[in-house]
Amino acid sequence: MDMEAAIQGGKHNMLNKFKICISMKTLMVLFNCILLTIGQVGGPLLVRIYFLHGGKRKWLTAWLLTAGFPLLILPISISYFKNRSNASSPKFLVPPRLVAASAFLGFLLGIDSYLYTFGMSYLPVSVSSLLGSSQLAFTAIFAYFVVKHKFTHYSINAVVLMTFGSAILGLHMNGDRPSGESHANYTLGFFMTLGAAALHGFIMPAFEYAQKKAEVTVTFDLFLQVQFLVSMFATLFCTIPMIINKDFQAIPQEAAEFELGPMKYYMILVMAGIALQCMMIGSTGVIFSSSSLFGGIVTSLLVPVQQIFAVFCLTESFSGEKGMALAMCLWGFASYFYGEYKVNQKQPDSKPEPEHEEV
Repeated sequence: MDMEAAIQGGKHNMLNKFKICISMKTLMVLFNCILLTIGQVGGPLLVRIYFLHGGKRKWLTAWLLTAGFPLLILPISISYFKNRSNASSPKFLVPPRLVAASAFLGFLLGIDSYLYTFGMSYLPVSVSSLLGSSQLAFTAIFAYFVVKHKFTHYSINAVVLMTFGSAILGLHMNGDRPSGESHANYTLGFFMTLGAAALHGFIMPAFEYAQKKAEVTVTFDLFLQVQFLVSMFATLFCTIPMIINKDFQAIPQEAAEFELGPMKYYMILVMAGIALQCMMIGSTGVIFSSSSLFGGIVTSLLVPVQQIFAVFCLTESFSGEKGMALAMCLWGFASYFYGEYKVNQKQPDSKPEPEHEEV
């Protein structure tokens, strides 16, 4: 009887630990999804407002995408002092291999930031967000090669639909060109934004691959430290061309000439920096707490929200071509999500047996 009670008690403790682990993971995913939503909706709007009212510094806006990384010092410091008394708890969790990967990914993120903000300077938010939705297709393709994620006919369908959605926007790009914008600049912005989506589609699986190769347990502390390193290296990369172009010296003059006034100029820059950093933290957090493909799904799901805010806040038009592209985006998202649901539904059938064997 005592042996039976001990076994039952062991099972009960294991079940409780499993439930706590699942709930913590779910909370972390939800928290990062909220940050991603705030950043992805608010960041592009603020950047577009900057360009619409006289802002011209593309490297400055690229720099803002990750320059808010010092905000992470506070939670990292709190965690450090909290665990300082525990001798078994490491003070710096990022292994050298992951530090090197963070430097490389930070360099890529710096390039991606410039491509993204360059496109934002010439394209309406509604167009750039729809082009950005093609990131899910690129993420799925790169995830197949980088982290060996298997394709299904649902994910292939999603890739095809989102590719056609981008093609529709490309074929009708003249109809939504802002007044005063040249065809060459609009076309360049279009392909730069598409390039940014492709590069970001590679960066997301690369994050997941780096974490797996480092062979470390993903914790909230580790996630914060990796995010800090990646954003720091990306900011350093963008700082070099800013110094060369004398962007820092030009900020006071640009603020004085800004159509909405100097105070609103600085407010927009600060708020954009915070919002974009939320987007970066949320994006990386979703990858670390779930997967790169789930991060691509959430990003694509936020496209309709971006569309609504762009139409109401910036009075952008919503043409038939955009509606068709958005429909294809949502159709592709639904197809991919349903495919993932079907795959995950089959997995529990094969998991219970090993658990019974271990007990």
